[in-house]
Amino acid sequence: MEHLRIASIRWAVTALGVALLALLLGTGTALAQIQPQPGDRFMDRIVAVVDEDVITQRELVERVDMAEQQLAERGIAIPNHDAFVRQVMERLVLERIQLQEARRVGISIDETRLNRTMEGIAAENNLSLLQLRNALQAEGVDFNQFRQQIRDELIIAQLRRRQVDERLRVGDQEIDDLIAAESGAIDRDIRYRLAHILVALPQGADSTTIARAREQAEALRVRARAGEDFSALAITHSDAPDALEGGDFGWRSAADIPTLYARTVILMGPGEISPVLRSPSGFHLVKLLEREGGGDLAVRQTRARHILISPDQVRSPQEARAQAQGLYNRLREGASFADLARAHSDDTGSAARGGDLGWLSPGETVPGFEEAMEGLSVGEISPPVQSQFGWHVIEVLERRQVDASRDLMRARAQEILQNRKREEETELWLRRLRDEAFIEYRIEGLGA
Repeated sequence: MEHLRIASIRWAVTALGVALLALLLGTGTALAQIQPQPGDRFMDRIVAVVDEDVITQRELVERVDMAEQQLAERGIAIPNHDAFVRQVMERLVLERIQLQEARRVGISIDETRLNRTMEGIAAENNLSLLQLRNALQAEGVDFNQFRQQIRDELIIAQLRRRQVDERLRVGDQEIDDLIAAESGAIDRDIRYRLAHILVALPQGADSTTIARAREQAEALRVRARAGEDFSALAITHSDAPDALEGGDFGWRSAADIPTLYARTVILMGPGEISPVLRSPSGFHLVKLLEREGGGDLAVRQTRARHILISPDQVRSPQEARAQAQGLYNRLREGASFADLARAHSDDTGSAARGGDLGWLSPGETVPGFEEAMEGLSVGEISPPVQSQFGWHVIEVLERRQVDASRDLMRARAQEILQNRKREEETELWLRRLRDEAFIEYRIEGLGA
């Protein structure tokens, strides 16, 4: 039988795991002690203590077997079995630490979400859930154990979103710098028609001359922004060689725009005029006359507000839903949405604004939230809607159509930067969790 394509189970050790092992585990004593003797393959002997939890011989042997099977299917030989066992053990330790942290902060996965995920895995393999169960059993995988592993992975994924992804910060300056440095990849197939004005500086200009040139450039920018013809201003005042052409640069790709202008121009819309830009030759003004290629992206944006009630150590998922339902009932009776959001919402950022999330483009919110929001009319309030963060009560305030090409480009740049930061931040976070955990190995050679 062809092996199932179960992408969510990743038994092989990741690069992150290898990196942590290099820091945390040593080489040395052989690990023959974990190999089961005839008749005791599934003994529940404790091989490690991780804070309030334990790892048993049964779990370690099963995980080693599964990992070996996964690598064999990919044609990868295991060069050093002892090191391989240590890697698998480290994976189990890290999982235990993360699951305990998830319990500490109140993260859980309810049966409904777990069932949806299981159905999704079955569908990816063109199977029903019952057929998936039978296929796993045919391959020697216990279905209940598999189901628990899926639950654990969902819990860990949600924990990482909360502890790592939501704390990733990408500043506007970082986005601007990336767009300027890698505009060819981010803003491909787009050309710009530019015009510019140069107020030149002589070599060795003193501070008074520099200040006077800057003032002239600023005055020209004010006049251009007030509506004066940019070409006429260039013909009259620009010191650039193309002044008689009205400063027209012609059409250029992002890669052909001078570095001085690149970051600014790529972020401008047609008709906009740049701030005054300084170069060794003087002070520059740039106007984006036209932009072509790439296609305008007309999207419907929604301005919405919400109240979020999240489960935690005190509030169960059922209690969170009941509280959200109570708030929804009060809103239907005429209570102030903003007041209830400030008093009750667990989204502290939006709560301070009365729950206002600002203008949202497609894809900016989690799927369950977005689907519910898109189904509302302006002024309509939703019943409680569930996401991985808890229960939301949503109100749509306004809608508008916008050209989101610029926003899309910035979103691409932000995603690139977040992906670059995520691995490093995850490694640091896991290292910190591990450093703070109590870990005792009961088998010589498993620890550092």
